[in-house]
Amino acid sequence: MKCIILAGGLGERLWPISRELYPKSLLNFFGNKTLIQNTFELASLSVSPKNIITITNIRQYNDTKLQLQKYTKNPVILAEPMSKNTAPAIASALTFLQSNKDEYVLIMPVDFNIDDKDIFKQAILEAKNTAKQGYIVTLGCKPRYKDYALGFIKAGDVIKNNVKKVEKFIEKPLSGEIEFSDKKNPYLWNCGIYISKISVLLEAYEKYAPEEIKNFSKNMFDENNKIFYEYYENIPERSIDYVIMEKAENMAVVELKTKWMDYGSWSAIYSNEKKGSKKNILKGNIIENNVENSFVYSSKELVAVSDIKDTIVIETEDAVLVCDKSRASDIGKIVQKLKKQKNGSVYSRKTVFRPWGYYTCLNQGLGWLSKIITVLPGHKLSLQSHNYRSEHWVVLEGVATVVLEDKTYNLQKQKSIDIPIKAKHSLQNHTKETLKILEVQKGTIISEDDIIRYEDMYGRIK
Repeated sequence: MKCIILAGGLGERLWPISRELYPKSLLNFFGNKTLIQNTFELASLSVSPKNIITITNIRQYNDTKLQLQKYTKNPVILAEPMSKNTAPAIASALTFLQSNKDEYVLIMPVDFNIDDKDIFKQAILEAKNTAKQGYIVTLGCKPRYKDYALGFIKAGDVIKNNVKKVEKFIEKPLSGEIEFSDKKNPYLWNCGIYISKISVLLEAYEKYAPEEIKNFSKNMFDENNKIFYEYYENIPERSIDYVIMEKAENMAVVELKTKWMDYGSWSAIYSNEKKGSKKNILKGNIIENNVENSFVYSSKELVAVSDIKDTIVIETEDAVLVCDKSRASDIGKIVQKLKKQKNGSVYSRKTVFRPWGYYTCLNQGLGWLSKIITVLPGHKLSLQSHNYRSEHWVVLEGVATVVLEDKTYNLQKQKSIDIPIKAKHSLQNHTKETLKILEVQKGTIISEDDIIRYEDMYGRIK
């Protein structure tokens, strides 16, 4: 069996923690694991790691690759030139796999978790056995709370044991369309996890969504499995749930009899996390008074909240979100307004993670920018140069090894060095301690795109 992991989000629904350049798939929600790593582990219960295909946005290609190299040396990653929702993403992955049409494929989103891995593995096996009869099988579970932002399945006649035909498929129903209080409620949450023969899914695309697949072929991928722009330029942006699953007549559902947890929105995270007193989740530097049923998060600064209920408050170093918990799915509207204003907070945070560590922007003006760069032990930045800016580095903590043209310098704390425009250079940490430097950039253009890489241990050279 093959597996397709969908990890191409734009960072909208979990803004401001998630951003376009560092969306939720790359964020740490499970202690020492990110969402993409957790999903890859779940997929590996049923599929060999070498048969798992992850599809993401071109901007997250390198970060996704680095995170998955924890599990396999050469993860198979497809990179979309732009986000077009799940229908084109899955069509691209199926095209990549089309030489294996008789194979079964497991399709998984990246924003979920489950309680019991053995029950999950058994449900996948049941679904695969059902798919042998020509069904497209989805996993569903009984709703645990009221949330109309999720997809629902109305289960019909029994096929076998825990498997039923899908009578009706409702993606994000209208409020009141489904009655949650009815104990005999036939509706299940749609987990967004599908199992089918590759050939059956391709036939469904040809019938219900030919626009997504008619021009797709093996020629759409370059040697690194990145998709050429022209294949995505004119295809519609649509969800597979709307264009295929709601229309297909050969749908079946396996009930997943363990706790399924959605990590797709702040309200969903609130519903799945452990609550404190007065049903609050308070994380970070928080002081509260008379707060109920709320989720308050602080990344650094003190957040004081008083006399509120059913509210989400999220603080990051450059943005604060406050919204009604029941309307958290509307955050995307805020993000779209920010995009129209060309507000940089949509694309990245002040703290940006890199394979070698991270940097935090301190301040910026016309022709200059200052940041703190943190390099983890044993890591180094690429050998690079800049066409439009010079840099001045001051060592704050640790020992910096600096390669500048054909010379190497070892700089102790409080020592500094100038990096001229167009000079080849690299910042490296050969010690067992964290390295921190203050960097001041000066130039006519201040942009992260002003980088020419010559050597890179993380495979980022184009």
